Amino acid sequence: MALAFGAYSAFAISDAFSKLLDGSLDPFEVAFFGGVFGFLILPFIRKPTESYLDIVRPKLRGMWLLRAVCVFVATAASVEAFMLLSMPEALSITFLMPLFVTILSVVLLKEKVTFWAWLAVALGFAGVLIVLRPGVRPLNLGHLCALMAACANAGSVIAYRIASKETVRLSLFGSSLMGALVGNGLLMIAHATWPSSTKIWFYLFGYGSLAALGQLCMMLATARAPANRVALPQYSQMAWGVALSYFLFKQPLDRWTFVGIAVLTASGMLNWIRQRIRYEKMAMKERLERLKARKIAKGNFKAGKKTAVSAQ
Repeated sequence: MALAFGAYSAFAISDAFSKLLDGSLDPFEVAFFGGVFGFLILPFIRKPTESYLDIVRPKLRGMWLLRAVCVFVATAASVEAFMLLSMPEALSITFLMPLFVTILSVVLLKEKVTFWAWLAVALGFAGVLIVLRPGVRPLNLGHLCALMAACANAGSVIAYRIASKETVRLSLFGSSLMGALVGNGLLMIAHATWPSSTKIWFYLFGYGSLAALGQLCMMLATARAPANRVALPQYSQMAWGVALSYFLFKQPLDRWTFVGIAVLTASGMLNWIRQRIRYEKMAMKERLERLKARKIAKGNFKAGKKTAVSAQ
C-alpha cells in the first residue's frame, strides 16, 4: 500500500509537468520523451546478474506485450487529457480505473470481491458523474482520452499482477518504457519539433522520470498485494490534483466539483476502512490458529511424555 501511495503521488506530479507543456510540444512527443527519460531509472533497479538486453527478453512475452500496449495508450491519452482538462477533472475520470480493475480482477484473476468493495466502486463512479455532469456540461476529446487512460491503466495493473512471477525486474519494467517509446515515437513523427528551451527540457525530465518512478512503485506494489487493493490509494491523487490545480495553474473549482471530490474521497475511505477491518480479522484468526496449534502441540508433548514414563 505504501508503494502504491508513492506511485500515485509520482503520477500526479508527473501529470502536472505534462500540463505545463501544453502548447509547447505535440502530446505524443511529450509521451515519447517521457519514455526516454524513464531509462534513467534502470541502473537503480538492475540486479548485478541481469543484462540490459533483458528489457526486450521477457519470459512471459504475451504479458510483456500487453503491458507495453497498455502503457503506450495510457501515456498518450493521459498527456492529451491533462492538456485539455483541469487536473481535478481529468483525475476524476481516471478514478474509474478501480472500477475496471475490480471487474478485470474478478473475471481474469478470479479474485474475491465483496459487496462493500462493489459499493465503494459504485460510490466512486457516482462521484465522477457529479464532477463531469454529462448533459449539463459539454464533453470533449479530453474526457474521452481520460477514459481511455483509465481503461489502459487498469489493464496495466492486471498485466503486472499476472506477470508477477517474472523473475527479471528489467523485463517486467522494460515493457513500460518500450511501449511509450515505440508507440508514441511512431505517432509523433508527423508533428515532431525539437524542444527549444531549457525550461521545456526540465518539464520533460520531470514528467518522464516521475512517471517511470511511479511505474516502478506500481510494479513492486502489484507483486505484493491483490490488484483490487493496489488500486485503492489512487484516490490520494485527487488531493495532489486539487492542490496543484489551485496553486500552480490558478484554476478554481466550482461547488459541484467539490461535491464530486467529496464523494470520491468517501469511496476511497470506505474501501480503506473495509480493507483495514478485513485484514485485522484475518490477523486475529491467524493468531487464534497459532495459539490453538501450540496448545495441541503442548498436549501431544505431555501425552508422549506420559507414555514414555509408563513404558519404563
